[in-house]
Amino acid sequence: MTDRTRHPLRVGLLGYGVAGRVFHAPLIAATGGLRLAAVVTADPQRRQQVADEHPDARVVDDAGALWAAPDALDLVVVATPNSSHVTHARAAIAAGLPVVVDKPLAATAADARALVDEANRRGVALTVFQNRRWDGDFRTVRRLVEGGALGRVTRFESRFERWRPQIRAGWREGGSPADAGGVLYDLGAHLVDQAVQLFGPVDTVYAEVDRRRPGAQVDDDAFVALTHVGGVRSHLWMSAVTAQLGPRLRVLGDRAGYTCHGLDGQEDALRRGGRPDTPGWGEVTPDRYGLLGAGDDLRPVPTEPGRYQDFYAQVEAALRGDGPLPVDPRDAVRTVELIELAHRSAAERTVLPVPARLTP
Repeated sequence: MTDRTRHPLRVGLLGYGVAGRVFHAPLIAATGGLRLAAVVTADPQRRQQVADEHPDARVVDDAGALWAAPDALDLVVVATPNSSHVTHARAAIAAGLPVVVDKPLAATAADARALVDEANRRGVALTVFQNRRWDGDFRTVRRLVEGGALGRVTRFESRFERWRPQIRAGWREGGSPADAGGVLYDLGAHLVDQAVQLFGPVDTVYAEVDRRRPGAQVDDDAFVALTHVGGVRSHLWMSAVTAQLGPRLRVLGDRAGYTCHGLDGQEDALRRGGRPDTPGWGEVTPDRYGLLGAGDDLRPVPTEPGRYQDFYAQVEAALRGDGPLPVDPRDAVRTVELIELAHRSAAERTVLPVPARLTP
């Protein structure tokens, strides 16, 4: 492996669709100590986009070109469709290359566990892009919970809702189980991860998972209830068919509650061409602050700035031996396990206990 202490770490990015182009490429480019060295895409339009947006990056048609010359890279990022996450990540690990995999880590918990075991066996760094741990609203809730402002938390409500009455083309709305499409995998991977990060292991799972739009091949409307071992109940909504959006987050404790509306703005900023190295990145204006308090005694609380850039900054530091990876891949395995239980709960119309091995 090349000496990572003497030059910017060279990154190979697999995929230049929404995940690769909107999230990973700009975040990599904005991280000191990282350099986008290669992008894998065979699509002519996307190849031109890479040339326009990252002219110093080499563009190749096939990931095999990366595995054939592993010494030319220091890190690989897998931003391809869900069905190919495991295949590409396993190839990177076999080549001895540290790897970032977009969420969800795998379409099945068994594949996710096997991938983590393989990385551990070979001593190769593996982490997962759970970027919404760095949403400003989530960072604010974490601060309030850990600081005791809410008292003992009893209920956590989290929504990731959209109004998309028309089905869109693409694998996310396709019916193949290998694609891990549908809102429970797509949006639930964020909401489940955030709930477990805040309130710890889960004791039981209950879910309602539906296909509401005519012709839908995958779930487009879902509700998941998690009862945490510590007693908190997390209620999670994810939907493509919500005509009126609810609060993004509501947290209730025995001292106070906190409610905020609207999605974190970093994704929209990235889609508009914004970059996290610009002044004011991730900041929220006072009119969008959430409210903290009880009864009629409510006050606005400044929202922590969103910091997606911290993910790759921590990856870069970890690869140089200066700290842990930003996301433990075992967390991502647990998320997929809980999503599988949610699908099963919905199918069986019952509350399911979480096996002891999922509640360390």
